Amino acid sequence: MPFRLQEDIRAIKSKDPAARSAIEVMFCYPGLHALWFHRRSHWLWEHRLKFFARFLSHISRFFTGIEIHPGAKIGHRAVIDHGMGVVIGETAEVGNDVLIYMGVVLGGTALENVKRHPTVEDDVVIGSGASVLGPITLGKGSKVGAGAVVIRSVPAGATVVGVPGRIAGPEGSTESGNGDPESMPDPMLRVISRLLDRQSQLEDRILSMEKAFLSGENPEISSEMVCKNEILEALKEVIDPEVGIDIVDLGLIKEIRVQGDEAIIDMILTCKTCPLVNYLKSQVERKALGICGINSVLVNILDEPWNWDRFVRQEGNLKKI
Repeated sequence: MPFRLQEDIRAIKSKDPAARSAIEVMFCYPGLHALWFHRRSHWLWEHRLKFFARFLSHISRFFTGIEIHPGAKIGHRAVIDHGMGVVIGETAEVGNDVLIYMGVVLGGTALENVKRHPTVEDDVVIGSGASVLGPITLGKGSKVGAGAVVIRSVPAGATVVGVPGRIAGPEGSTESGNGDPESMPDPMLRVISRLLDRQSQLEDRILSMEKAFLSGENPEISSEMVCKNEILEALKEVIDPEVGIDIVDLGLIKEIRVQGDEAIIDMILTCKTCPLVNYLKSQVERKALGICGINSVLVNILDEPWNWDRFVRQEGNLKKI
């Protein structure tokens, strides 16, 4: 048995617990058959036998339900599991040890004869029904959730979910090759939790003002609180370019403290190493300067992963605000 064939079978058995034997894999896995067809058609394509290459890929599509353009480049030990409805475009590049589930589209967004399909690096997992569009790059070890529509490049080890695709998880280990739902948090949950948190704070403030008014007292809103709110509103103009959401709704601003003419802003990162940290820090400083006479801004970067439990625990402290 040729080495490449053994390699293909071992790859499938390592990624699919339902694969019980080499004979079963050879005869009952259309994803494997599609890859075998593609290697022949790609060879024809590289030797300028374009029509025969396309015709062979068309035959492969008829028998397997998987459409791989003969111009696409696919690395070693790639696995197409189930496979029905998978489409891989002409200029797509798929690395080694990639796992692709049914219904995945590696599509193009341009009508010109240029590089217009994605580049998928090693150890990537793409969930069922996901669409990856355009000449973007899925970094090594990244994961794409089922049904996601990815239109921007994804950094190595990141997890992308939703429509359009948003980075939902920190950089992770490339050793894990499964798409465990527990490791794919919903990025919209971050936005909703921040809105609920903010709503609770506003409700408590209104309640305290109503009580003070009914008791005949004159409620005084401190200038510090006013400055905090003005800074918070200004920071809503700072957009995280990776996800297209402002840093306040993303929950990246943990706390704002005003001490005289100095503002101290604690900012949380959602990954261990954020390539945009310097950009976001400078934007925060620029937006806060000048508000309420602030002439010094200190931004503290806190390396804390997103934690929903943190907001649940905060609920008991909101009445103190």
